[in-house]
Amino acid sequence: MVADCTTLWNDCLDIIKTNVEEENFNTWFRPIVPLRVEGDVLTIQVPSQFFYEWLEDNYVPTLKKAITKVLGNNARLEYSVIVDSGNTQSPPVMVNYPNGMGGKRNGSPGAESDYSPFTFKALNPQTVNSRLNPYYSFDNFVEGDCNRLARSAGLAVAKKPGVTSFNPLMLYGGVGVGKTHLVQAIGNEIRNNMPNKIVLYVDQNDFTTQFLNALQNHKLQDFQNFYLQVDLLILDDVQFLAGREKTQEMFFHIFNQLHQSGKQIIMTSDCPPRDLKGFQERLLSRFKWGLTADLQEPDFETKLAIIHRKMQADGIEIPTDVAEYLAYSVDTNLRDMEGVLNSLIFHATLLKKNIDLDLAKEVLKNIIKEIQSDVSVDYIQKTVAEYFKVDLDSMKGKVKKREIVIPRQVAMYFCKRYTQLTLALIGENFGGRDHSTVIHALESVEDMMKTDANFKSSVEELGKKLKMRMN
Repeated sequence: MVADCTTLWNDCLDIIKTNVEEENFNTWFRPIVPLRVEGDVLTIQVPSQFFYEWLEDNYVPTLKKAITKVLGNNARLEYSVIVDSGNTQSPPVMVNYPNGMGGKRNGSPGAESDYSPFTFKALNPQTVNSRLNPYYSFDNFVEGDCNRLARSAGLAVAKKPGVTSFNPLMLYGGVGVGKTHLVQAIGNEIRNNMPNKIVLYVDQNDFTTQFLNALQNHKLQDFQNFYLQVDLLILDDVQFLAGREKTQEMFFHIFNQLHQSGKQIIMTSDCPPRDLKGFQERLLSRFKWGLTADLQEPDFETKLAIIHRKMQADGIEIPTDVAEYLAYSVDTNLRDMEGVLNSLIFHATLLKKNIDLDLAKEVLKNIIKEIQSDVSVDYIQKTVAEYFKVDLDSMKGKVKKREIVIPRQVAMYFCKRYTQLTLALIGENFGGRDHSTVIHALESVEDMMKTDANFKSSVEELGKKLKMRMN
């Protein structure tokens, strides 16, 4: 069988070669390992999640053409994705993605949904499409001060769904802070440890679309009965139900019956229940029955841990100075950070370069406008000293008075943000301070901006002055 699948894959490669440039062929197809062939299904092993997503996003027509020609019109491709490369004591950990070549990556790619707007059926815990991404787990969710309460609550729910007082569990926060990762990790944990439980992840858009289809086809009772079979219901982005009176009415009844039956409900939102607008009061009151926990933007250490975890998952060791540079340069959200890391991996792979600070700076220049042109350390120091009305030499030196320390920390903050200096080099420009002192300064500025509105306003005003210089 091994020889058969190898032969089949080699035949596919011969076809792919004629449709792909040699460099891209060597980068994206040579590393693939054929695992098995069963009937019309060929399973291939790819070295990382990023590798799999790149193939699905860029080479579906090429793969489809090759596998159809070799295996026939009913041919299908399955991926076995290495999500943990393992070590000498533990073997690699792999996740299988069936029905490739254009299937959805959120949950079982390409799998037929158990929900149809016209036909509802009894759900089988072993075969139900929970719409969960198997990559999301507690193991690869990086804990920090920004999400500790939410993660702890999620673990408690995963161990005893519907039994704790955290029902419903409402997680809220801005874009890209890890809400979807965490709720899907809860779902995956329950599915893995309690295979008799029916778990369903659905975002509000799917829920609303399903409801409207059921309404149009006079299937509302079937729609409700479908959801009442679920042991864990995860509703993502609940804030978008605002103003949808009929959809809210249906969700209200589903919520009540699930809750009364001891079933677990988890929701995510971009704000806490008290700030949700356009919702029925009786529904909002139920959102507050359990626990509401927020996820905040990650701090420096958490960002570093996330960067290292992501790169290690792709089998890459990232130098410390590069990780620190990215952690402070990408100050939007974690989704943007993941995009930057994917771009960095792509450039390193395609250009056959090692990941270093120069490559990271080159990649970020095309992504983050703020660092496209530098201002000098001297100009930053002079501007900050003038703004806070402190002596420039004192700010650059060893003076430890609070009225000097805060401007010095702010100047370090802008040096990291608007120059391409490493932390060590920034410290050298402030009286020979070490790497850890600069990190402390950056964290102090970020913390003060969160707690002191006047200080935050001053920093933002200074930022505008420096941006004007850059432009």
